[in-house]
Formats: sequence, C-alpha cells, structure tokens
Amino acid sequence: MRRYFSKLSIVILLITFSFSLTAQNFSGKAVYMSKTKMDLGSWGAKMSEARKKQVAERLKNRLEKTYILEFNKQAATFKEEEKIDAISGATDSWGSYFSRGYQYKNIADSKIVQAQEFYGKRFLIKDDLYKIDWTMGSETKQIGNYTCFRAKAFVPYKELNWYNFSWGDLRKPETKEGEEPEEKMVLVEAWYTPQIPLAHGPAEFWGLPGFILEVSAENTTLLCTEIAISKNDVLEIKAPDKGKEVTKVIYTETVQAKMLDMRNNRGRRRG
Repeated sequence: MRRYFSKLSIVILLITFSFSLTAQNFSGKAVYMSKTKMDLGSWGAKMSEARKKQVAERLKNRLEKTYILEFNKQAATFKEEEKIDAISGATDSWGSYFSRGYQYKNIADSKIVQAQEFYGKRFLIKDDLYKIDWTMGSETKQIGNYTCFRAKAFVPYKELNWYNFSWGDLRKPETKEGEEPEEKMVLVEAWYTPQIPLAHGPAEFWGLPGFILEVSAENTTLLCTEIAISKNDVLEIKAPDKGKEVTKVIYTETVQAKMLDMRNNRGRRRG
C-alpha cells in the first residue's frame, strides 16, 4: 500500500513539474454542454409519463445549456450561449434572472469578476475565487483524445449557487438556540487531464494539475465537447467592467430581499 501511494505521489509531482514548464503560452477555447436532471419533487409522482415529457421539453433551455470557456495561462472567461425557446420563439427571460452571468476567473491572483443583471439593474460581483480542496484519485478515463484523472471535493452549496435563487432560500434553517446552522456541502466530481497543463475548468471549478474536461455537482454535469488550443498565441482575456460593484454575499442578499418583497406584495394583494 505504501508503495502504491509513493508511486502516486511521484506521478502527481511529475504532473506538477510538467505543468510549470509547459504552460507558458497555452491559450484557447473550450465548449461545454451542461445537462441537469429534472427534479419534479413529490408532485412529479402524480404526473403521467407523457406530462413529464412535456414539462421536460418546455424546460429544455434550462436543463440543457451550452457554455464557452476562453482561457490563457492566468485567466479565463465563462459564458452561456443564448438559445431561443423552441416553443415560444423567445429567450427565457425569467430563467435568465437566476442564470450564471458573464464570468471572469483569474487563477493567478485568485479573483472572480462576474456580471449579473437582475430586474433591469446591472451588478458587477468582485470577490475572492473559492479555493477547492481537491482529493485526487488514480482512476482514469478517456474523454476525446485526452486521458483524464478523477478528483473529488466537497464545496459549500453557497459557493456554487450564490447567483441563483429558490424560494427555499428564504426559509431559515431550524437550529437550537445558540447554535449556528450547518453549512450545506456539495460533492463535486471532476475529470482533469495533465495533457493540457492549465489549472482551468468551467464555472467555479479550477485548481487541479490539469484542465478539467468534465465535472458533476448535484444533478448537473458539464462536459467538454470541443476544445481548440494554441501553444504560441496568447489570447487576451478581459473581465467585465460595467455594473454596481458588490460582493457575492451582498448580491445574494439583494436578490433575496427583492424576492421576499415581491412575495409579501403578492400576499397583500390577495388579502
């Protein structure tokens, strides 16, 4: 067993050494497809299979998305490709309120800048990039032409969903007096390849000794379906710069306050 871990440690050290030597001018573009399993909750059990298919088709824009990751050695941008609703012929405006905005990650200085628009107001979220404590394994699989290694981590739910909203966010967790509510953690599984010696990945995921080509968290999987890399040209990566500057915590509080106000006003109208 000790011999196995010794060999694994040597492999990781070699990967890290190779990473520092060869990542000089890497830059490029990667396309990711995301798929989210539809969770209909308890009321879904009452629906017929035909009805479930209708709902899945109506929500396809939210369950299946395409993202573009552009990157150089230090930084990357991540944005969603806008799709037209197949049924209505319009964009999903309500869903866009709680979708990930144009994201900029700088892994050299561990900073994130993300542009979000909420009810006609532009916000520019500037904050620290959450450092993920990965546990790397020896399992491998092939993704396209790349050999990938598996890594796992537990990440706070709020770090993955700070821009999102659900009505459950307004409910305060039940705790005993004097106790802090337990932080919800999400299991993340990533597949990264040392053949691309960059610590980038889609969305909030980064920090492995190789490029992340697939990552799963909760009921959503992001899979790289296309990648183009240049070892000579340096792609200029620019952060968004328009909007009211706030932190992730302030933005979350702002959205929740607005949604709470909307719910209360709706209740007063009904009364």
